[in-house]
Amino acid sequence: MFRQNLILGKSGEEAAAGFLKEKGYKILKKNYKTKLGEIDIVALDKDTLCFVEVKTRNSLRFGAPKEAVSGFKQRQICKAALSYLKENNNFDKKARFDVVSVTYFEDSPKFDLIQNAFDLGGGFIY
Repeated sequence: MFRQNLILGKSGEEAAAGFLKEKGYKILKKNYKTKLGEIDIVALDKDTLCFVEVKTRNSLRFGAPKEAVSGFKQRQICKAALSYLKENNNFDKKARFDVVSVTYFEDSPKFDLIQNAFDLGGGFIY
């Protein structure tokens, strides 16, 4: 089961990257990892740096994928984002946290993009 979840997650991340490109985002980095946390996708949307969390499900039985972005997960993403900003000297750029919810129905992905989903304080907004 764990392996299937990994495969589903990777598939969702690839699909989400394609979806974001169609929306005009420029993908800068996928799977940015630090010891503080991980960011699925770092992208540029016009002049705004976007740290994107991707959640994927193959059914809504356990709720919408976006509901799985817990407060703990948000804090981990925030820490990793601050590390990315420091590492790339991007403190002068506008930045935001987006969530892409991917749900597969009959092998076809359905996307839900939430821009400004949460802030550095960890409050989920949707």
